[in-house]
Amino acid sequence: NKETGAAAAQEIRDEGGDALFLETDVTDDGSVRHAVEATVSRFGGLDILMTCAGGSLQEDLPVHEMDLEIWNRTIALNLLHPFLCCRYAIPHMMRAGGGSIINLGSHMGLKGSQKPAYSAAKGGITAFTQTLAAQYAAYGIRANAIAPGTVRTERSIKRWESKASETLTAGERAQLAVRKLYPFSVGEPEDIAAIAVFLASNDSRMLTGTTIAADGGRSSYIKVMPTP
Repeated sequence: NKETGAAAAQEIRDEGGDALFLETDVTDDGSVRHAVEATVSRFGGLDILMTCAGGSLQEDLPVHEMDLEIWNRTIALNLLHPFLCCRYAIPHMMRAGGGSIINLGSHMGLKGSQKPAYSAAKGGITAFTQTLAAQYAAYGIRANAIAPGTVRTERSIKRWESKASETLTAGERAQLAVRKLYPFSVGEPEDIAAIAVFLASNDSRMLTGTTIAADGGRSSYIKVMPTP
């Protein structure tokens, strides 16, 4: 999203930081390669990679009903994209003597869900991250993942908080009920950013190959509604 990306970069500069926005298709090999090379050219090196593009589709239906194009799009955005980013970023980290990779999974990748393509892709993130940790530890490169629950992004707010209660589908009402059961499962973007900053810093130097479930317990324990 060119407008949003440019605005974010400008906000960082306005706050005294430095930023470079590069419009990139993270599912395209050449586009990702260009983004990494342009970043290294601009800043002189690369120490931290965070792969945070992703998302699910409403058409992510049960397997026997799903269109193959929906499966392919979901896997490309959520799993091919981190692979392509790592493919071009890791050689620069190796030359730099180390770095930190942070991949974005999901609580839906830590257990089964109603979205088979999205869950499969995000489950793949966990295994991919563990593999990166094993393969590149000798180069001083750490790899970890964050598996958020619901985060109040603009997209999430529009989908879940802008509808009148009478227009919610049965699935949406079920999701709202889950939120009541797990009061810590809904967070702000800053909550995930704080975990990412920790994983990017030397404060997390003993962590690699881990997936932090920032989902308020949804993937850790089962809780049921109390009976009246």
